[in-house]
Parts: sequence; structure tokens; C-alpha cells
Amino acid sequence: MSKIPVLLNASNNHMQEILKLNQDLVHFLSDLDMASLTELGNMAEMFKVVEVDGKVAAFLIAVRENKPYASVNYKWFLDNYDKFLYVDRVVVSEDYQHMGIGRLIYNEVFNHANSTGVDRITAEIDIKPPNPVSLKFHEAFGFKEVGKQMVAGGKKEVSLQSVQL
Repeated sequence: MSKIPVLLNASNNHMQEILKLNQDLVHFLSDLDMASLTELGNMAEMFKVVEVDGKVAAFLIAVRENKPYASVNYKWFLDNYDKFLYVDRVVVSEDYQHMGIGRLIYNEVFNHANSTGVDRITAEIDIKPPNPVSLKFHEAFGFKEVGKQMVAGGKKEVSLQSVQL
């Protein structure tokens, strides 16, 4: 087995594995079913998977401004910025963490933003309950907190983050 990560556009063949991966790590994410995943994938600017030896090891969904996305975090950015690329979720399977896959994905996000004239990338990170690994990861890419909000009926608090290119 080569264990070399390969970044690809997500396809219908990946959907079951993407959904399973989302649900495996749903404590950091919002819940999705196949219909909502398909809808989100269809409005995404970037819908990518990382395969390792033919298996989905990670995925990315990023959405541009002015899409009909009901996420409260996306709406916050929409209310505060005219133009942005919102990283809705980057999910790396626990089996494939610490292999540089997150960096591979974020390098692709930054390259895409630069090549399409988007000068702001946004994301949110859980702070209650805390996700210190994600906070440190985003900080390394230059993200700064631009707001906070309670989500999930007050069960979570997120740090709304942005990086200006």
C-alpha cells in the first residue's frame, strides 16, 4: 500500500464514504443525511476528496458567497463580508490524521481562492466544546477570530475566523 494522498473532485461514487466520514466525526460538525449532503455538494464551490489507496481519507466542502445555504455560520459571514470562500467542513478520518492531508486540502483552498480572485477565506472552529487542534491548525494558515456565536441551540460556541489574502 502506497499511502500517498490523492486530491480529487468528489463524485457520486464517493458520497456514501463522505457521509460515513461526516457521521463518524459529527461531534465536530453538523449532521448530514444523503439529501443534505447532495444539496450542499451541488452548491459548493469546492467539493473534494482525498483518497489514500482508493479509500476516502478526507473531504472538503467550501461555498462561495450568495448561495442559498441555511448554515448560521455561513449566514454570519454573508452578513459581514461581500466576497469570500467559506470552508464549511474539512474532515480527515482519524485513521489518516497527521499525514499532512489537512495541509494538502488547505493549500488547495488557498490556491483556488487566489486563482479565482477571492481575497478572503472564512471558517468556524468549535471553542465550546474546545477543538484546540483545529484552532492551532487554522492559526498556522493565518486565520484570525472575527466573531463568536452560540450554535446548536446553545450547546456549542464557535469562533468565526477569517484570513485576508
